[in-house]
Formats: sequence, C-alpha cells, structure tokens
Amino acid sequence: MVGSRAWIPISLQISRRSTRLPCTAVFPSSGAIFDLDGIQKRVAELDERMSAPDFWDDQNAARALMAEVNPLKHRMEAFSSLKSRLEDIDATIELAQEADDDDLGREAVEEFGKWEKSLADFELLTLLNAPQDQASCYLTIHAGAGGTEACDWASMLLRMYMRWCERRGFTVTYLESTDGDDAGIRSVTVKVEGEYAYGYLKNERGIHRLVRISPFDSAGKRHTSFASLDATPEVSDSINIEILDKDLKVDTYRSGGKGGQNVNKVETAVRITHIPSGVIVACQNERSQLRNKEEAMNMLRAKLYQIEEDKKQAEADRQYSEKGDIGWGNQIRSYVFQPYQMVKDLRTGVESGNIQDVMDGNLDPFIEAMLRGHKRDR
Repeated sequence: MVGSRAWIPISLQISRRSTRLPCTAVFPSSGAIFDLDGIQKRVAELDERMSAPDFWDDQNAARALMAEVNPLKHRMEAFSSLKSRLEDIDATIELAQEADDDDLGREAVEEFGKWEKSLADFELLTLLNAPQDQASCYLTIHAGAGGTEACDWASMLLRMYMRWCERRGFTVTYLESTDGDDAGIRSVTVKVEGEYAYGYLKNERGIHRLVRISPFDSAGKRHTSFASLDATPEVSDSINIEILDKDLKVDTYRSGGKGGQNVNKVETAVRITHIPSGVIVACQNERSQLRNKEEAMNMLRAKLYQIEEDKKQAEADRQYSEKGDIGWGNQIRSYVFQPYQMVKDLRTGVESGNIQDVMDGNLDPFIEAMLRGHKRDR
C-alpha cells in the first residue's frame, strides 16, 4: 500500500527534512570539508583581479591565478548540480505521495541512489585540493627484481593503468620505453592527460608485487616479481623551477620504437641527466629532436618539483635519494594469482578477490581509500 511509503528509504526520508544543502559540510568518512561561502569569496576576489586591465602583463602570475580559480569554480558547479538534483528528487517524492503513485516513488528512490553516488564523487573532489592535484601527470614504471618475470609484470601494470585511464576518459601518450630482453618492458614513461590525473595517481607511487606461476618457467614454479611506479605532476609555467644549463647532460640517440623515416635512422630521441640530483629523463615519442627535448625538459621540471615537495614532507630521502631496492619491504600493493587470487593494498587493507577485474583497470576502490585516508588496522 502506498500510504505506508515503504519504498522511501530512511536516508531519503532524512534528506527530505531539508533540501537545502549546507554551505559548509564535513564528510564523516574522510574529514573532507566543503566551505561554499569561503570558495565563493575567494572566486570573487580572483575574478576581480582577473578583470584588471593589466592582468596579462605578467603571464606567469596570470596563469597561476587561472590555475587556482578553475578548480574552485568546478567545485561550485558540482555543488550547484547536487543541490538542484536533490530539490528535484524532493519534489518528485512529494508528487508521488500526493498522487499515490508507487512507480513515481520508486523512480525517485532510484534517482536518489544515483545522487548518493554523485555525492561520494563530490567528496573525492573536495579531497583533491593539493596545489598540483588538478594537473596531468607523468607515469613511469620500472621492472625490478625478477628478470624476465619482472619485465612482463611491468608490461602488465602498464596495461592495467592504461585500462584505468580509458575508464576515466584520460588521454595517454607514450614518451619513452625500453623493452625487456625476452619479454615485457624494462621501463616505460607515459603522459596521462586529464583533469585531476595527478591527484588520483599520486598515491599509486611505490612498489607493486606479483605472485604467480611463471609462464616462462617450464617447471611451473611460483615466482615473485616486483615493479615500481612513479607519478609526477605536469608543472605549469607559473611555477618557477631553476634549471641551469651547466647542470644538464644532454644525449641524443636513435629511437627504438615504430615510426616514420626519422625513427631508427636519425638521433631524434633525447636523454637528459640533471647532474646535481641524478635525475634522468628521456623522450623518444616525437619525430623531432627539438620536440623530444622540450617534453624531456617538462618531465625534468616535474620530477624536480616533486622532489622539492617530498622534501617539505620529510619524505625525499625515502622516496628518491634512498628509494630502496625494487623488492621486499617497499611494497604498497600485492597481486596474487596463485595459489589463490587476491589483490591487497598493504596501506589501507582494501582487497579484491576479482583479480582480472583489477587488472582490467578497476582501481577506484584502492585509489579512493587512499584519498579518504583509510589506514589498515595494525
């Protein structure tokens, strides 16, 4: 009977007490804070500065302001959409009650379920508030201990992240890769372009461990392999990172990939070593040596920026200077194919028994748990 309104879930009944979302909200699951009044005030200040006649006189400063205001406006738009949708759901519920219409009521309940998912996505958006979270990023994978097994594992990881990027609608561009001797890849660097690419991928940095029966072992023994992943943000021109020519060693070589007439015939690939830090970057994607050098310099700026950020967090020695062997003791996630199937994040405790689903790019449960600050019980 419609009069009982059994189809109205408790969460929806509670939400209908007020369709006015609070201007300041704290998400209990993560502690994320959304302050609409504060954001609106800051956007108004930035808009006023951007409307000044001399705004573009200092282009770096102008870009910095735009980089700040765009994500704030994005948050305001997302909040406005949530508010409008909740008001529509409330109106539908009232209409269903007045018309004694079960079908309309259930339709509203279904829409409310979608709204709750959007609210969870909005919570993640409020957590992506670090200076470079909105940026695109460079993703580098290195094979570690395990020889051919590790090289194959590195290629499997690359495929997994490529699939995840496809799900997110991100664009991936290969910049440099080195094949393994027999299979897989020794290393690869790709550029992931899309809004908040770095924010989502920054916590994927670390060692990924694979346990499986080796397809390269005729005895069918179980092997353990490792690969490291690094993610660095694409740094905007508004951020000043001093790089002196005397601190650089630039090498050119023939690209090893597929391509046109220049590839494998002309030294278009570029490798840059930053002598003071020891950071090495390379790019072989473009047909032009100049373009490859420009992209390699962008990668170098990104890595040097990340090093400085890590130093501020007292993590530089562990993550860069003393990064450690790519092996036991430095793991963030374990992927077990045999004797059982399980993917487990060693930081949050989040796990999945559907390993094929994870390898096909379903990384959101792991990524979201880290963003929300969930830690494994010790």
